[in-house]
Amino acid sequence: MRESVDFLVVGSGIAGLTYALKVAEYGKVMVVSKALADETSTKYAQGGIATVMHSPDSYTKHIEDTLVAGAGLCDREVVEMVVSEGHARVDELIAWGTDFDKDDSGSYALGREGGHSMNRILHHKDATGKEIIRALLLRAKRHRNIELIEGYFAIDIITQHHLGNIVRRNDNNIYCYGAYVMNPKTGDIDTILAKITMLATGGSGNTYRTTTNPVVATGDGIAMAYRAKAQVANMEFIQFHPTSLYNPGEKPSFLITEALRGFGGILRNNAGESFMARYDERKELAPRDIVTRAIDTEMKLEGKSHLFLDCTHLDSNELIREFPGIYAKCLSIGIDIRKEWIPVVPAAHYTCGGIEVNKNGESTIHNLYASGECSSTGLHGANRLASNSLLEALVYSHHAAQDSIARFENITFCEDIPDWDDEGLVLNEEMILITQTQRELQNIMSSYVSIVRSDLRLQRALDRLQLIYRETEELYNKSILNKDLCVLRNLINVSYLIVKMAQQRKESVGLHYSTDFPPKKVL
Repeated sequence: MRESVDFLVVGSGIAGLTYALKVAEYGKVMVVSKALADETSTKYAQGGIATVMHSPDSYTKHIEDTLVAGAGLCDREVVEMVVSEGHARVDELIAWGTDFDKDDSGSYALGREGGHSMNRILHHKDATGKEIIRALLLRAKRHRNIELIEGYFAIDIITQHHLGNIVRRNDNNIYCYGAYVMNPKTGDIDTILAKITMLATGGSGNTYRTTTNPVVATGDGIAMAYRAKAQVANMEFIQFHPTSLYNPGEKPSFLITEALRGFGGILRNNAGESFMARYDERKELAPRDIVTRAIDTEMKLEGKSHLFLDCTHLDSNELIREFPGIYAKCLSIGIDIRKEWIPVVPAAHYTCGGIEVNKNGESTIHNLYASGECSSTGLHGANRLASNSLLEALVYSHHAAQDSIARFENITFCEDIPDWDDEGLVLNEEMILITQTQRELQNIMSSYVSIVRSDLRLQRALDRLQLIYRETEELYNKSILNKDLCVLRNLINVSYLIVKMAQQRKESVGLHYSTDFPPKKVL
C-alpha cells in the first residue's frame, strides 16, 4: 500500500491523540498504533496529572518543585512554559470528556506525590491514564479526518537518505517525508507519505528485565529518529519507579502508584523498620531517584529481593475508595492491603531523555515532531517530577499542533520515495535467535546499567552490546522483516544510547548514579 496524508502520527497515547485531534481540524490524519490503540503507557498511568488549580498552590511552587526534582539540569524556560500553560491544557482535556475525581464540595480532589510541596495531582481513582485514553480515543474514533490503524508497526521514518543522498550526521537539513509501516494483515511494508510526521511512541522500559511499561514500550520512536540522524539527548536518565508490586514472573510489573505514599503509606525494610528518614528529610515523599536508591541500598544491605509498603494504619474504607485497582490486584495474589504489607521492588519506569525537540516539539529533522516520553524537552532534567509527564505531553502536543497547522499547507509530498524493497531477502526461521538475544539484552541492562552504575559496569555492557548489535544487524540485513526482529533492533539501539550517554556523564546526578563519582550537590 502507498498512501499520502497531511499528518502521520505514530503512537496512540495522550501525546499522539492530543496532537491528532488538534491537527485533524485542518487536514487528513493517520494514527498508527503498534497494538490495540489503548495499549499505551498512558493507559498504565495510575497517579494522575500535575497542575496548579488554585491557591495556596502557585506556578512558582510547581516550577520550583520541578527544578529541584530535576537536580539542576532542567531547562528553566521550558519548565515555566509547561507549568504556566498546564491548567489551560487540562481544562481542554476535561472538555474532551475526561472525568477527574471530585471531593464532597464538588471541587477537584487533588493528590500529592513525591517531590511535590502541595496537593496538585488530578486523578481518576488509581486509573487516571485509563480514563484519559478512554476519553481521547472515543473522540478520535468519531473524528471524520482521523484514520486509526491498529496493529501496524512503523519500521523507519523516511528521509532523503532513501533517495540515495549522503547526509552527514551533523547536517541540519534532513527532511522527514513519512514512514515505512508494516501491515500486520499482509506482512508487507507500506509506504506512508506525510507532510508532517509526529512520533509519540512512548518510552523504552523494556530494555530492562523488570519494568512497569507495557510490552509495546521498546523505544521504537527514539531508535527510528536516531537511525535517521536526529539528535537524541539525556538517555542516561532512566527513572526507576520505587514501588512496583513484587510478583515474580509478571510482565509488565504492576505499578503501586506514588500517590499511595502521598496518601500516607510507609516504606519498611524486611526488619520492619521505617527507613526513609535515614536518606532524606522528605521521607517517602522525596523525589523518585532518592527513594529508589534508598530502597536499592536497603535491599542490598539485607540481601533481599524486595521491601514493603505499609498501608495497614490507614483508614480502610478510604484506602479502598481511593485505590480500588491496587486493592483488587493485591487481593488477587492473596494480599489484603488493609491488613498486610505490600511487597515492592523498583522497576524501570520512565525514559527522561529521548528525541531532542525545541519548544514547538520539532526535532532536528525538518517536519519531524516528537511529544511525550519519546521526546527530550528539557522539562525533566536529571529526574522527572511525579505526574509531570502527562502534563508535558499535553503542552508539547499543543505547541506541535499549532506549529504544524501553520506550516503544513506549504509542504509538498515527496513522490520520488521508493517503496520498500525486500528482493533477495529470506524468511527468518530462527526465532530463537531473536527471543534469546532480547533476554540477553535485558539481563545486560539490568545487571550493568541499572539504579547504581560504575565505569566498569558500563564498559562491560557496551562490549556485550556491540556483539549483539553486529549479530542482529547481520540477521536484519538478510531477512524478510518481522516485528520481533525490528523491535529487537530498536531495543539494541536505545540500550546503546543509554550506555554511551551514561559513559559521557562524569558525575552522579539525579537518575544517573555512579560509584566512580560523588553525588552532585544541587544548590
